[in-house]
Amino acid sequence: MRLPLARGLRTRLVVAFLLVAALSALGTAALTFRQARGAILQRTQNAAVHDLRLQADSLAPNLPAEPTDDDLRGLTQQLDRVGGARGWHTAVSRGDGPPIGSASPIGAALREAARKSNTTQYERSDRSDGPRLVIAMPVDYDTNGPAPAQPSGLVVYAAFTLRTEQSDISALITAAWAGAVPALAFAAVAALFAARRVLRPVRHLRTAAERITSGALDTRLDVTGDDELAELTGTFNIMATALERDNAELRRMEANARRFAADVSHELRTPLAAMAAVTDALDEDAHSGRLPPDTADAVLLVGDETRKLARMVEDLMEISRFDAGAAALHLDEVSLRTLLRKTLALRGWEEPGQVVTRLPEAQEVRVRVDARRIDVVLANLIANALRHGAPPVTVEARVVDGNLVIEVTDRGPGIPDDVLPYVFDRFYKADAARARSEGSGLGLAIARENVRLHGGTLTAANSPCSGAVFTVNLPTLAPDGEES
Repeated sequence: MRLPLARGLRTRLVVAFLLVAALSALGTAALTFRQARGAILQRTQNAAVHDLRLQADSLAPNLPAEPTDDDLRGLTQQLDRVGGARGWHTAVSRGDGPPIGSASPIGAALREAARKSNTTQYERSDRSDGPRLVIAMPVDYDTNGPAPAQPSGLVVYAAFTLRTEQSDISALITAAWAGAVPALAFAAVAALFAARRVLRPVRHLRTAAERITSGALDTRLDVTGDDELAELTGTFNIMATALERDNAELRRMEANARRFAADVSHELRTPLAAMAAVTDALDEDAHSGRLPPDTADAVLLVGDETRKLARMVEDLMEISRFDAGAAALHLDEVSLRTLLRKTLALRGWEEPGQVVTRLPEAQEVRVRVDARRIDVVLANLIANALRHGAPPVTVEARVVDGNLVIEVTDRGPGIPDDVLPYVFDRFYKADAARARSEGSGLGLAIARENVRLHGGTLTAANSPCSGAVFTVNLPTLAPDGEES
C-alpha cells in the first residue's frame, strides 16, 4: 500500500535535503552579512575618526587658552565646512558644559563616557531620517616638545548619517537572497535525483516482497554496488532462498503426511468393513445369550472399538479430501425443517428432553445446500453438545440479513477460555491426560470444513447464562422456495 505523499520517504528525503541546504545557505549568508556589515561600519567609523582628528588637531591649537563660547562656536563652524562629502555636524563642549554647535542632540550617556575617558567614543542610533553615527573625541594640546600632549578639556562631537552605508548593506542582503533562491532550486533538483537513486532499490525490494507474498518464492533481485542497500538486497535474496527451500520442504512433508493418512485410511477401510460385518454378527450372538458372559463382554468391546475405528477412518478420509481440495458440493434446494428432522431421526435424538428445535414459524425456510454435508455439521454439533454439555440441547434457526443462522446451545459448564481458540483443531483434547474419548477428535474440524465449503462460517462461544454456543452462518438461503 502506498503511503500518502506527505508521509512518503521520498518527500521526507527531499525536505530534509532542502532543510540542510537552506540552513547552510542561510548560515553562510548570515555570517557573510555580519562580517560585511561590521567591515562597512568599521571602515566608515575609522575614516570619520581619522578625518575628524586631522581637522581637530589642525584647528584646535588656534583657540585661546581660555576659549569663550563664541570661540567654540567658530571652531564648530570651521569643522562643519571641512566635513565635505561626509556632511557631518559638529559640536564642542568644555568640561562639564553643554555641547555648542549644530550637532544636537548629544546623548547624555555619550557625553558622560567622553568626559570620563580620554579615548574616542562612539554611539550609533536609529532616527526617522535614517541611522546616525556620533563620535565623541577628546582634544589634546600639543606642547611642541618631547613632553606628551596635554588634555585640553575640550570634546569634539561629530554626527553624520549612515544612509549610504545602509544602502550598501541593503544591497548586500538583496544579493544574498538572490543567490540563495537559485541555490535552493539547485538543492531541490539534487535532492530529487538523490532520492530517486536511494529509493529505487527500496521500490525493487517492495515489489519483490509483494511477489513473494503472492507466492512467487523464486523472486530474486540483482545486487549492484557495495553500499548498505546492496547488502540489504543480498540479505533479501538469502532470505528468499531459505524461505523457498523451507516452503518446499514443508510442502513435501505436508503432502507426504496427507498421502500417508489417505493411503492408511484407504487400506484400512476394506478390512474394517469386513471386521464390522463380523462384529455385527457376533454382537447378535452376544446379546442373544448364546455366548458365555466373559466372551460376550469381549465381543461387545471389540465391536465398539471396531466401529469407533471405522468412524475414525471415515473421518480421516474426509479430512484428506478437504486437504486435497477434492471435496465437492452437490447442492439441492431442501426444507430446513425436513433436513433437521431427518438428522434427529437418524441419530435417535427425537426423545423428549434431548434436543429442542426452534424454527421460524412465519415462513418455510428453504436452503440451497449439500444436504449430506449439512447433516454431518448438525450431527457433529448436536453430538458434541450432548457429549460434553448437558441436555436439553437447543437448535435455533433464524434468518438474518438474507443469511441462515443456526445456533446449537447446550446446558453444560461451557468451554474454558484457554480451550476456546482450539476447539476446531484436529485431535485437540482439552484434558491432555484424557488419552481416549468416544469421538475421533475430528468432528468439529470436519464440521467447520463443510461450512467453509458452503462459503459460511462456524464459530464457538460461551452462552451468557451457561453452556457452549456453536453458530453456523450460511449465505445460501432461498426463502419461500426462491433461490437467493
